[in-house]
Amino acid sequence: MSLQLIEAYIPNKYLEQVDEKVQSFDHVSYWKGDRADDRVLIRLLVNSQQTEEILDYLESVSNLIDGFEVILFPVQAYITRETAEKKEEEEEDKSKVERASRQELYTKIEANSHVDIGYSIFVAISAVVVTIGLIKNSSAIVIGGMVIAPLLGPVIGVAFASILGDFKLLRSALLTVLTGVILSLIVSIGLGLFFGIPTHSQEFMSRTKVSIEDIVLALASGAAGSLSTLRKFPSALVGVMVAVALLPPIAVMGMSGAAFLWPEAIHATLLLLVNISSILLSAVVVFSLTGIRPLKYDEVQKANNSRKYSLIFVSLIVLLLLVAVIYSNHLL
Repeated sequence: MSLQLIEAYIPNKYLEQVDEKVQSFDHVSYWKGDRADDRVLIRLLVNSQQTEEILDYLESVSNLIDGFEVILFPVQAYITRETAEKKEEEEEDKSKVERASRQELYTKIEANSHVDIGYSIFVAISAVVVTIGLIKNSSAIVIGGMVIAPLLGPVIGVAFASILGDFKLLRSALLTVLTGVILSLIVSIGLGLFFGIPTHSQEFMSRTKVSIEDIVLALASGAAGSLSTLRKFPSALVGVMVAVALLPPIAVMGMSGAAFLWPEAIHATLLLLVNISSILLSAVVVFSLTGIRPLKYDEVQKANNSRKYSLIFVSLIVLLLLVAVIYSNHLL
């Protein structure tokens, strides 16, 4: 059973009404203590499956009360006496799908969906590594570059923002993806002009061909990436980064464009669009099926419309790309 600790700082005059409601939620343990700033600290130890419901209530209260604060902590260990009944309940809980709360997901995804110096440096370094790997025809170097490339996070962020109807986060995530693509292109163009185009490299040439299998792979990888984000399995994201290549096609685009090899550049661009669109489609579907919704009524309506239009739009893009892939393979 995964546990989390919720701390709520409540002004004394609102304690009674909030405290009664908080204790009505399912919880493992509960503590309460006075503070010197005319507030009471409530600690609630809960199963992670109950976290979102409790945070939704506390979030609605915090919008109405000044001085109200809430903090969520992960729990590494909780030592207590367990009864046989609790053990049976824990076995039953194993059959339920667990995911992080909406608030946790938002905080995590928002952190990966903005441009800063660290992001730019990581993108530039990973672009150098991947481009050198393509030139040297080394799959190990290319894989290393894909692992350190921070491009998957903001793509997942675009899908998450779409199903919530959060256009501020959507703009930030899109800008982050676009910045990563442009930086990677600049690096690969520069290295391509300096080292030349490695047409002898199998790693390079494999990114100039697109097939239906690439779409299926990207859809599966996008679903895996979304689920690993929901289930808080960061180690699984490494496999997703390797399985669905975002950076290598960008590097091939830049190097091919620098040498005016337009067919290769176009096919690499098509591969990149296939990967990004398929990841987005899978992520939107996964996030929708797991019931992620905003709290406020007006936000729910906006999210419902955004989710519907996002599914339609991304599905159409994937279908168009599928047609383009079939057509390009037919020409070859």
